[in-house]
Amino acid sequence: MKTIYERIEYLIKNKRMTKKLFCEELGISTGNLGDWKRGKSTPSTNKLVEIGAYFNISLDWLIVGREPNNELLKEEREQYILGMIQPGTSKLSKQEIDFIKEYIEFTDYRRNR
Repeated sequence: MKTIYERIEYLIKNKRMTKKLFCEELGISTGNLGDWKRGKSTPSTNKLVEIGAYFNISLDWLIVGREPNNELLKEEREQYILGMIQPGTSKLSKQEIDFIKEYIEFTDYRRNR
């Protein structure tokens, strides 16, 4: 898979959905998808982020086809989150910590739907 479109097409097929449903779910016109296929245009940065979140894949893979080093990223992410939301280890208020926890739970829910 050499192009962004080929990787998007792979994700669509892998999820066993139609291109039409994909376009409806992400608010993409079928004309834009066709332009991506023909190489006339590429998805905007915002759309790439939405696609990555929708399929729960890294932007590195989506944009350039490079597999991320998941263990390193996961470890750093967990350390960062734990350092940020543990009471007494940051300058965040309890309300801010609760908001961050709720946002993380929502993100996990959205990723798994």
